[in-house]
Amino acid sequence: MEKQSSWDGKTRGGLTGYKIFHFILETFGVSFAYFILYFVSFYFLLFGGKSTISSYTYFRKRLGLNPFKSVVNVYQCYYNFGQTILDKVAVLSKRDHPFTSNSNGAQHLWKLAEEKKGGILISAHLGNWEIAGHFINKLNVPINIVLFDGEHQQIKAMLNKVMVKKKTNIITIKQDYSHLFEINRALRAGELICIHGDRFSDPVKSKKMLLPFLGQDAYFPVGPFSLVTRLKVPYCFVFAVKTNKYHYEFFAIEGNGSNKTEKEVMKDYIQNLEKMILKYPKQWYNFYPFWNETETKQLN
Repeated sequence: MEKQSSWDGKTRGGLTGYKIFHFILETFGVSFAYFILYFVSFYFLLFGGKSTISSYTYFRKRLGLNPFKSVVNVYQCYYNFGQTILDKVAVLSKRDHPFTSNSNGAQHLWKLAEEKKGGILISAHLGNWEIAGHFINKLNVPINIVLFDGEHQQIKAMLNKVMVKKKTNIITIKQDYSHLFEINRALRAGELICIHGDRFSDPVKSKKMLLPFLGQDAYFPVGPFSLVTRLKVPYCFVFAVKTNKYHYEFFAIEGNGSNKTEKEVMKDYIQNLEKMILKYPKQWYNFYPFWNETETKQLN
């Protein structure tokens, strides 16, 4: 039996790194911070260990790039990931920032907000989820973001200190499943739930389903999609990707059909996620063995 790996919910880097980059942003601006990222990304390329191998596998095996291009893409992926952190701090901690955005399918979200019947927004670790949350926050409806509690508390405290207060509520996924009561409460109140559909933290306890993804079967968490089918609430797939230095494109794709099974909704999600990944391959930030550990030991 293949061993299924899990993600621990933690972002690479520590409290010191966050403080340093926040200082650089505040003192020298975004462009200089991006320059520093070149060196940080090279460090992770050399010493990233399993995360580098997993990212290499994604480019080499799933996207079919040659070994050299795969290594280059791993480096660029690290660099882009670093930018998402910097952009998040720049946008959410300062009212004056250089970033712009366009929305595609925003009418679906406004519809959810106006109907006030609640809704579920399913995203992925693609692009910049925090930026997506910033766009969604413009809706006149309470937003609840469901997250793994993997960040160090010191880092969370630091980010909360530097960021402008937003009208969002964080629902932390807990072992006792108490977060499900919070999700139900929010939906009954007509609020929106934002959740990732491409991660689970416990390979044993988490309910998951094996489905084709980028040419090979991979496990996806059933939970987010079960909420849609069991509670019969409207849903959208949402993503925010970077298209140039200071610009983001936000995508909202309306879910079609409230009577679909979990598997059907998951297939729709995967199909849309694949389209986004193939269009923006270096913005899917997967740094653990998403498919299986056996494949990572058979690199060419």
